Amino acid sequence: MKKKNSKKNKASKINESWLLPYSDLMTLLLALFIVLFASSSVDQSKFNKMSQVFNEIFNGGIGFMQNSSVIDNPTAVIDGMTEEQRAYFRDQAQLKQIQKDIDNFIAVNELEDTFSTKMTDEGLLLTIRDSILFDSGKAEVKPENVPIAQELAGILKFDPPRYIVVTGHTDNVPQNTPEFRSNWELSVMRAVNFLKLIIDSNPDLDPKYFSAKGYGEYNPIASNDTPEGRAKNRRVEVLIQQLVDEDATATESNKNNENKK
Repeated sequence: MKKKNSKKNKASKINESWLLPYSDLMTLLLALFIVLFASSSVDQSKFNKMSQVFNEIFNGGIGFMQNSSVIDNPTAVIDGMTEEQRAYFRDQAQLKQIQKDIDNFIAVNELEDTFSTKMTDEGLLLTIRDSILFDSGKAEVKPENVPIAQELAGILKFDPPRYIVVTGHTDNVPQNTPEFRSNWELSVMRAVNFLKLIIDSNPDLDPKYFSAKGYGEYNPIASNDTPEGRAKNRRVEVLIQQLVDEDATATESNKNNENKK
């Protein structure tokens, strides 16, 4: 009987040996990620920056279970980086938070089929299908969708201010009406009208940080050979520009603004 109990106790101890603390498991996963990342063909400077960011995440005193990360702490100081490099990472973190706010706005208004966001080399890009904003061949925002633009205007107030570019795009179906002689004119006026609606909806927005342009049919994101592709190409884009480029210098727009002061 004693032998049986001894075996049971031994088996019980063996069965519990697989349990690891959460922090140890995350450390192993991080080590694996860094090894895989280092073995790929990555620019050395970028790898060093990424490694430092992960060190900040894991050594900052608060783990993932407390919802802490470099994104939630944009003022965190990362050892080994210059102030300019830290400014770039803080700027990207702030843009990520803006993206989160806009994604929440999209979800609350059930606009997933017509609104989308993505990070680009220039900043955060919000893409809006033209079907929700305009009637075919028209440049005025539909009255029923004005409240959506007004709500969006409330999100676009930033401190410090960011330059915002509203761009209109069309498909390649020719436009030749008394109002618009080309897709260029239609795309520009759609961008201008949407921009004006945003500015008029929020008195806290400074118009000097906003601009509008139109590409007509000449910057497609899909083939114009199908109805689905043409629908994707008909869009308005709102670019929220980053304040600091990846090379840790101020963006051209912000340089020009500083020179004017």
